[in-house]
Amino acid sequence: MKNKSLILVCMFLIGTMTVFAQAKTEKFKVYGNCGMCQTRIEKAAKSVDGVSKAKWNSDNAMLTVTFDASKIKVLDIHKAVAIVGHDTDLEKADDVVYSKLHGCCQYERPNK
Repeated sequence: MKNKSLILVCMFLIGTMTVFAQAKTEKFKVYGNCGMCQTRIEKAAKSVDGVSKAKWNSDNAMLTVTFDASKIKVLDIHKAVAIVGHDTDLEKADDVVYSKLHGCCQYERPNK
């Protein structure tokens, strides 16, 4: 009887954690050029409370992020990346911050 109760409690806890932790993965464009950009972009994305993974691909300029959708919105990640100088399709980096990026990191900015 004790084993059945323990199993039921464990199933309840696992089910409850699944409801509260709404892990979501999204991909979006982040403009950049090189390995320094990759480090900066991923660090900015991971700095947002609720982001568990961030990986930027320099070949296609796509950032893949996994985050807790119950804590944050994907727009929060766009904003964090833009703050460090990288444009996304939803957020434009401040011109002053962009101009302070290393020369190899100054990508061709999209027209908005």
